[in-house]
Amino acid sequence: MNLQNFQVKNEKIRQAFVTLMKDNPRRFERRINLSWSNWGFGMESLADSARRLAHSGIRYIELHGNHYGPDLGYDADETLKVLGDHNIEVAGVCGMFSADNDLSSNRAVQRQAAIDYIKRELAFTAAVGGGYLLVVPGAVGRASPYDSMEFERSVETLRIVADLFAQYEVRAAIEPIRSAEVSFCHTIADAKDYIRAVDHPAIGHINGDVYHMQGEESHIGEAILDAGEMLVNLHMADSNRCALGSGSLDLDTILMALYVIGYNQPGCFVTPEPLGPGGDPYPAMFGKPDPEQLDNLVAQTARYFREREEFVLGL
Repeated sequence: MNLQNFQVKNEKIRQAFVTLMKDNPRRFERRINLSWSNWGFGMESLADSARRLAHSGIRYIELHGNHYGPDLGYDADETLKVLGDHNIEVAGVCGMFSADNDLSSNRAVQRQAAIDYIKRELAFTAAVGGGYLLVVPGAVGRASPYDSMEFERSVETLRIVADLFAQYEVRAAIEPIRSAEVSFCHTIADAKDYIRAVDHPAIGHINGDVYHMQGEESHIGEAILDAGEMLVNLHMADSNRCALGSGSLDLDTILMALYVIGYNQPGCFVTPEPLGPGGDPYPAMFGKPDPEQLDNLVAQTARYFREREEFVLGL
């Protein structure tokens, strides 16, 4: 019986994984770093979030990029104290880019807001020991293009602050997002094109997101292989954007692809971001959390990820 096309691709990744494990078993001794993006936890304290992650054995956190103005956002010293109490380190910061701080905007005031925002988040990310700042080239929530020049404007605007990424030793993680939410940069290939256009040594990494990849990539595993060493963070949720194990996501093939590219190393993270079903997950950022529901969400996701990881490594 002939395999379907996606099964053929799955099998190629499996074969590459098995061959690599046979030839270089020591490369598989280290497990993938599991982090968590906290902006889906709503308006709860950082201490409550840290306590929940620590309880499920998660040692890293991706912090909400909430420095929307000079008087807003986490305090670096307090953040380090709270997270340190629970032995949690900052993996990176999830930059939040909307029409108000759009790198690609046709209004200079909004591009300036994006520049100012990146400057604030870079200083904070470095202060708390984060390794990357997620950057969206356009505005999340604006699926229609301004005009034919938005890509060029975004590239030119990010180039203005590119030196600061090198100065702070923070990686710029370009995130492609599905076409229902942004007007350009939808795939890993698009992100690579954008990085080439910026053409700056400090702008060279990618933040993947499995939820967006399900709708935009022809095959998630192949896209991970294409990203290769440029991939520094991978947001993850099941096919229904809920806890891992609650949908139909082929996590095993994704795990194999990650190990093939050598993703199980310091500075690279899988970061669950299960925000719930529906086209607009962003109310989760401002809502009142249900602690018990979030506890179960984190526990189920962490447990399922590690179970599948151990299964794959036992092949």
